[in-house]
Amino acid sequence: MMETVVSGIRSTGKLHLGNYYGAIKNFLKMQDEYNCYFFIADYHSLTTHPMPADLHGNVKQVLVEYLAAGIDPEKATIYVQSDVPEIPELYLFMNMNAYLGELERSTSFKDKVRSQPDNVNAGLLTYPVLMAADIIIHKATKVPVGKDQEQHLEMARTFGNRFNRMYNTEFFPEPYAFSLGQSLIKVPGLDGKGKMGKSEGENNAVYLSDSPEIIRKKVMRAVSDSGPTEENQAKPEAIQNLFDLLKLVSEESTYTHFDDLYNKCQIRYGDLKKQLAEDMIIATAPVRERINDIAADSAYLSKVAALGAEKARESASKTLREVREIIGFRKF
Repeated sequence: MMETVVSGIRSTGKLHLGNYYGAIKNFLKMQDEYNCYFFIADYHSLTTHPMPADLHGNVKQVLVEYLAAGIDPEKATIYVQSDVPEIPELYLFMNMNAYLGELERSTSFKDKVRSQPDNVNAGLLTYPVLMAADIIIHKATKVPVGKDQEQHLEMARTFGNRFNRMYNTEFFPEPYAFSLGQSLIKVPGLDGKGKMGKSEGENNAVYLSDSPEIIRKKVMRAVSDSGPTEENQAKPEAIQNLFDLLKLVSEESTYTHFDDLYNKCQIRYGDLKKQLAEDMIIATAPVRERINDIAADSAYLSKVAALGAEKARESASKTLREVREIIGFRKF
């Protein structure tokens, strides 16, 4: 029996290189080897209170870009989270066994409290519980997540194991982070600090749908410094980020060339950025070319979404029937 893989991307609009290299590249390899569920997390996006038109448009954008990136709806299950009502019901059950202290210790929750003190809603607090429900609803054992999501995955194991202990069962298997490469990938942003992401500002991320002109402008504005002052000195975070991006999209010889220049104090960041931008354009070209064609085919998108919902509900409803039975919900 094939192992089950689950992964999702929040429906907050366009996909960026962090999504592509942190998750989607793995998806493409996994869909032939595993029982894969790839979902669009529109429930998760409600913590930011999107307008109705934006919510639908964002879901469509992610679906289009999933397909443009190469996810095959005949091989894998691609679905919209809100099309599977069993997920929020399992979320409710898991919330009954999640404790305030452990949710408040979540790194992502603490970060949100600091960054958006006027919108510390209950959805943010219980975000890890909904993530757990997304995973264990299909009894997944592998989850291709980035380095920054490891704590959420640990909490998913905690909630599944707690359910098993409470009801003296071995119903939920333990899900683990999974990458087909050597290690989990964290794709840095262009702002010189943390990871690439939509929440860090429009210019922090390079999107799969960005035109070559936009990519060049964004990369040339990426944070850098005045250059090294000693040979072989350690790279500061902002410069290391540029080199990490170069390692993702460029030839090894290109990376080595600029690394050597840095170590000899001969580097010109303008040249590095120009090369990085062109390599990003080349890396994203096949996806970018397919996005417009797929977006224009409404009938195809409807068919994909309906097929995905049907396949996802078949798995989710089976899990939920058994969960309700284990808990003690029975019809008279």
